[in-house]
Amino acid sequence: MNTLFVNIGCLVGAYAHAPRLLAGEEMGHVAILRDAWLLTQDDKILAWGKMADLPEAVPNLSDSTQRVDVAGGWVLPAFCDSHTHIVYAGDRAAEFEDKIRGLSYEEIARRGGGILNSADLLASTPEDELYRQSMLRVNEMMRKGTGAIEIKSGYGLTLEGELKMLRVIRRIRESVPAVVKATFLGAHAVGRAYAGHQSRYVDYIIDEMIPEVGRQQLADFVDVFCDRGFFTPDETARILEAAARWGMVPKIHANELDVSGGVQVGVAHGALSVDHLERTTEAEIEALRGSATIPTMLPGASFFLGMPYGNARGMIGAGLPLALASDYNPGSSPSGDMRMVGSLACFRMKLLPEEALNATTVNSAAAMDAAFCGSIAPGSLANLIVTAPLSSLAYLYYAYTSPLISAVYLRGQKL
Repeated sequence: MNTLFVNIGCLVGAYAHAPRLLAGEEMGHVAILRDAWLLTQDDKILAWGKMADLPEAVPNLSDSTQRVDVAGGWVLPAFCDSHTHIVYAGDRAAEFEDKIRGLSYEEIARRGGGILNSADLLASTPEDELYRQSMLRVNEMMRKGTGAIEIKSGYGLTLEGELKMLRVIRRIRESVPAVVKATFLGAHAVGRAYAGHQSRYVDYIIDEMIPEVGRQQLADFVDVFCDRGFFTPDETARILEAAARWGMVPKIHANELDVSGGVQVGVAHGALSVDHLERTTEAEIEALRGSATIPTMLPGASFFLGMPYGNARGMIGAGLPLALASDYNPGSSPSGDMRMVGSLACFRMKLLPEEALNATTVNSAAAMDAAFCGSIAPGSLANLIVTAPLSSLAYLYYAYTSPLISAVYLRGQKL
């Protein structure tokens, strides 16, 4: 079915050919067409142009074409969220109180909480219930304008638990119009059964987890939490090499807690992205320069944990691309609101609104290998956000709690 959107105040992120990635100064520019129309066909974008040219540009619309009058509202590409942990059971609100009382993320983890608490909850939760809880989050994210979501395992920490999570991710992918990518993150923490025996747990990941995940074809990517107190660069390299034999592309948690060497090991192994990056130096920027690895920052985690924000301006100033993602998870970023992620990037990381939009659409799509998302171009997936009339793109992030999103279309269908 064709859908014609008319009287669009501004069509944002519209290109004749979809860009795969924007870097450096390119991130400060967003294609904008005022007083526009947009035509979709089934789940794809077909064409767009100026309202004044509509009769000549689209002369033979069928009677079955659905017409949507946007009435001066804006139309943007749906957000892409390339780093989430939304398959989990219960919550960690008790740890939220611990944080209020002054305990750090690392102190909570050392006391046996954090990721291990989520692993305990997940182990006792039936798979259907885990799917039900996770779908609540997915539906919330889609309603807030996200059309592509990467979801990690990592709260299983046993073969059975990790497979349960990945099966739930597969069910989500089959259930929703959003694009869903799956990441195996068995190396999120050391499972309780291997406490004090980290090297044996790494062997378990390599010898048992990865081959079974690979045989069942449950993961697009592999991830490792390469940071102080978690997994070392050498352990990370071993895991990435083992996963590569099963076709899993690396994505790395790096430099959240310390300058860990995770960026360098990710680049050396062709990681699609290195994520977090709250603590980086010039050495990390140099490692990324000239590589195909996309630096990805998670300002929601910095906000929730009170940690430093990543050096976004330094990355962009060095000519690098930058992606932003929510890190939606129960312990350090319990929100999947990508518009809020963009607002935080503007407020705390000093990104321009254009840079924030590109980082949460085009570049985040690239950071999850979903280049057919994140922009408005012929042939791209018709994942769209419709807003109320805006005074400027900046207003979308400036008025960060105002309910400006009036409709979301995924694969051409209104939610």
